[in-house]
Amino acid sequence: MGFYDQSVMTAAGEEISMKEFEGKVVLVVNTATGCGFTPHYKDLEAMYEKYHDRGFEIIDVPCNQFAGQTPGTDDEIHEFCQLKYNTQFPQMKKSDVNGETAIPLFKYLKEQKGFAGFGKGPAALAMSAMLKKIDKDYKNNPEIKWNFTKFIVDRSGNVVARFEPTEKMDQVDKFVEGLL
Repeated sequence: MGFYDQSVMTAAGEEISMKEFEGKVVLVVNTATGCGFTPHYKDLEAMYEKYHDRGFEIIDVPCNQFAGQTPGTDDEIHEFCQLKYNTQFPQMKKSDVNGETAIPLFKYLKEQKGFAGFGKGPAALAMSAMLKKIDKDYKNNPEIKWNFTKFIVDRSGNVVARFEPTEKMDQVDKFVEGLL
């Protein structure tokens, strides 16, 4: 089973096959509306506007598994994103990305690209300190660590990168641009 064999539910309850994105560069991200990383929406929308015509797509999967930072309904989340960040990329149904209830798309992505660290800097140190309290073995499992973890899929359907929320968005942008 590959990326194009996966599917995800839209907020309207329709199933979308990843096959619809064949030949495109896709960024899949778990998001939250009340997180310190929520401003990533601004950068994601800028990337979408800049690269969409060149074959770039974003799959936004809201998730409430991290400190309850996405408490609203799918409609409330969508309204927040459009009003605050003018998002135009498709937003999926709020879903779990970890544990037994994780949607298959995220199970697949984590199998392809495990956790490789938070990088350097104050945000990385803060995330490491916080996660040590939650899961002492967090470094050794592929689980999503927090909101706004991004997976990049190339035009051939290969999961080629995983960016933790502590990565600077300009690094994500440069990586995506290199694939286009």
